[in-house]
Amino acid sequence: MKERDSTKWGRPDPTAKPVVAGIVDGQTLSKVRAARGDEDESAQVPLSFRLIRRLLGFTGVYRRKMIGLFISVGARAIQLPVLAWAIGAIINGPIARGDLGQLAWSVGAFTAFAFFTELTFRYRIKWALEIGEAVIHDLRSAMFRHWLGLTMGYFNRQPVGRLISRLTGDAENVRVGVQNVLFVSLVSAGQMIGCAVLMVIEDWRLFLLVLGIAPVIWGLNLYFRKRLSEAYRCQSDSFSRITATMAESVSGIRVTQSFSRERVNADHFRALVEDHARYNLVAARATGTFLPLLELNGQLFMALLVVIGGGHVLDPAHSMDLGSMVQFFFLAGLFFSPITILGNMFNEALTAMAGAERVFAILDTQPDWQDKPDPVTPATLAGRVELRDVTFSYQADRPVLRGVSLTAEAGQCVAIVGATGSGKSTVAGLIAKFYLPESGAVLIDGIDTRDISSPWLHAHLGIVPQQNHLFAGTILENIRVVKPGATRDEVRAALAKLDCLETIESIAGGLDAEVGERGSGLSLGQRQLICFARALIADPRILILDEATSAIDPLTEARTQKAMRLLMAGRTSFVLAHRLSTLRHADQVVVMGDGMVLEQGEPGELLESGGAFAELWGRAGG
Repeated sequence: MKERDSTKWGRPDPTAKPVVAGIVDGQTLSKVRAARGDEDESAQVPLSFRLIRRLLGFTGVYRRKMIGLFISVGARAIQLPVLAWAIGAIINGPIARGDLGQLAWSVGAFTAFAFFTELTFRYRIKWALEIGEAVIHDLRSAMFRHWLGLTMGYFNRQPVGRLISRLTGDAENVRVGVQNVLFVSLVSAGQMIGCAVLMVIEDWRLFLLVLGIAPVIWGLNLYFRKRLSEAYRCQSDSFSRITATMAESVSGIRVTQSFSRERVNADHFRALVEDHARYNLVAARATGTFLPLLELNGQLFMALLVVIGGGHVLDPAHSMDLGSMVQFFFLAGLFFSPITILGNMFNEALTAMAGAERVFAILDTQPDWQDKPDPVTPATLAGRVELRDVTFSYQADRPVLRGVSLTAEAGQCVAIVGATGSGKSTVAGLIAKFYLPESGAVLIDGIDTRDISSPWLHAHLGIVPQQNHLFAGTILENIRVVKPGATRDEVRAALAKLDCLETIESIAGGLDAEVGERGSGLSLGQRQLICFARALIADPRILILDEATSAIDPLTEARTQKAMRLLMAGRTSFVLAHRLSTLRHADQVVVMGDGMVLEQGEPGELLESGGAFAELWGRAGG
């Protein structure tokens, strides 16, 4: 009667890059990860009490249930040795005396206690599973909330697949560790201690023989610990790459099929899966050697106990009778039975620790920058924007903006034009305070954005990005995502102002039509119009249109020009565009190239000057 796993034992997928002959050493693995740009985890400890304490910290809000769980764990650990001892006691007592009446009472008491033991087992599993699910719920919620507070730079550096893997696979490994590994291990350890105490009472000399297995087990654990730890880390790393590749492949399926790259991508993915399989095999070989060795040692010692214990029974010089020998034999069997379970739990613990390392690495990640403790929240926002000698780079030694200066007076429309990669979108990101400049300053109404509250500023911004993004749900829900309290009539009024109400209502389902994943159920133009309406209903003081008309056909664009002018009226607007025909009504134009401002001024003046803007205008056939 031994404690069983409350979840099926097995290796949750994890891994890293091909290792065929064995496990890579930590230094080699660090070099491989550095070459790939992966997170370096080689310095982290596989079994860390610091991580265990942090995980247990998430159980604090479930204190009552935890107390009940630990009581059931302690009771379960005591009950199992008592049951084994009781079998020997019944043999030594009523069976040895031939007392049938006492035997019936003893068997009845044993049966009742066994039922009580199983009831304890039931609640031990129930509470462990409930706490594990609650902890993983809180942990995932904490990760998601933390992600929402990180800056754009973090998401530029992290593949989507890796983030998904942290929230799913790694968090799931932690769940198994919380609800299964800890409590099964405590029961097994308590069971071994209880059996040890009873065996010492029964025959301390035979117990010394039992203790002979301890150095062997310690040596096996020490030898296999490092191998298994590195194997499971490699598994987890490789699985993250598979997840990332899968996410990229699905999001880029249109490009894949357009350029007939199905075979190439399939071969690449198959190579990743093969690498993953190699790591799984390395871990499986190590596990397949470790666990049988543990069990073999237990069986050999059991056989030795039978021989020596039988000798004690047959030798008149020893006081051990047959019942005591049977009792000791049951206790010894129960003492050795958790060894395999603890071996399994050790493997699960390594995986849980790897998952916890990654999860807490997310929670410990600090934003590239944070608002000051007491940020400025002006009572009003006029909308004057100034960039003063701004320098910025996404990566060190690779500047994107170099000494950029420009000014937009309140209510002005400023067009920012230039070739791809000239820095237009970066300027927009700095104005929106998605990033902070490395040097220089971005001023809103004369206040440095470093001093302004980010939520306050974003509440006064409206952005229509180049890559329009729609959320799963209806058109109505997507338009009022920036203003959840907006009524259907307000949404219709915004669409009518943009002169696209008829276009949207012509879609099957109208405002209640499902947009599909990322707007897949709509055309590019329809998605763009929804983003326009979303920006309009937000009623921002500063408006940023990043290639906002790139997906709209010329006819639709002509119909929305008037509405766009109404949208920008009275607001400070920044229009980033390749299609120069959209800039006719701009108050000033800023021409960018190679991260610098090449020229700026009114559109007519720039055309007359024959400079960079005039050249762009000529190329575009303006």
